[in-house]
Amino acid sequence: MPFTLATWNINSVRLREGLVRRLLEEEGPDILCLQECKSPVEKIPDFSHLGYGWRVARGEKGYNGVAILSKLPLREAGSLDFAGLGHARHVAAELEDSGVTIHNFYVPAGGDVPDREKNVKFGQKLDYVSDMADWARDDRPGKSILVGDLNIAPREDDVWSHKQLLRVVSHTPIEVEHFGRAQEAGGWVDVTRAHFPEGRLYSWWSYRSPDWEAADKGRRLDHVWASPDISSAARSSRILRGARGWEKPSDHAPVFATFDL
Repeated sequence: MPFTLATWNINSVRLREGLVRRLLEEEGPDILCLQECKSPVEKIPDFSHLGYGWRVARGEKGYNGVAILSKLPLREAGSLDFAGLGHARHVAAELEDSGVTIHNFYVPAGGDVPDREKNVKFGQKLDYVSDMADWARDDRPGKSILVGDLNIAPREDDVWSHKQLLRVVSHTPIEVEHFGRAQEAGGWVDVTRAHFPEGRLYSWWSYRSPDWEAADKGRRLDHVWASPDISSAARSSRILRGARGWEKPSDHAPVFATFDL
């Protein structure tokens, strides 16, 4: 069964309802995973009129929040509270027809100072990613796809300047180390990089840049991973860079992957 999945940090689903609608109408992914919805579940807009009749979500007023919208039948598969934060940062759903479980994550950004002694948020981020590694090691999730804004750009070519970002939260060595442990613990395959093994690749560009496209100072913070047993079913990937230039955009671009299971 072939299906296309997209992951997108929308930075307020209610504020950018029109952009979600545009993506669904123009691109038509079978499944859309959203992060940073910033909305209680009951106030997340309904997209069933566009064919997305299934939804699982976790929400908070004004913060965090994750949702999975689908054209394909879903059943809820729970949520995880890593680092004991009590935040809406994970939700899981099983595709009824294929038995694949989709895990949608929004990893904490970690604040501005990459020092857990000086910045509580940075410590929370490291703890969260460590708990992701422990979960993957203990549960060994199979037939699973893990997506989301993981807020870490692990490779040198996942950022516009490796040297200049070594001390910037999202690309520091300690974050990259934690990220690697989480990926290794589950044997997760980086689907995007499997299809684009070389070259610079970004999914996020700061609002602070006056001309994000010309400056192109991006980072790859959004990821699609597959468990080893289904990684070979990933057929293609792409990043919809143009969405970053839509009117009143998110600072993230959607990342797509197509699977044939």
